[in-house]
Amino acid sequence: MNILKNIHNLPEGYSEGIYENKKYSITKQSFNAGKSFKIFGKELQGTNFISLNYYITSKKELLKPCEMPAQKVIHFLQNIKIT
Repeated sequence: MNILKNIHNLPEGYSEGIYENKKYSITKQSFNAGKSFKIFGKELQGTNFISLNYYITSKKELLKPCEMPAQKVIHFLQNIKIT
């Protein structure tokens, strides 16, 4: 599992994709010269959403989901298909 690779596969700014046969809006913002990321995905015709921050420090990489289980965020990153 390479979370950072999945994050890099998402375009910067706004995009749309398909996750679990549903269309999502996705916003990716990069900060600190690519050392931190904020990602928000929202189901366009539903209520589901994904929200996370990801930090790269000198010692490790940190996934910080926003009020949801890490596994939900990881599954989204691994399975979203940008359209």
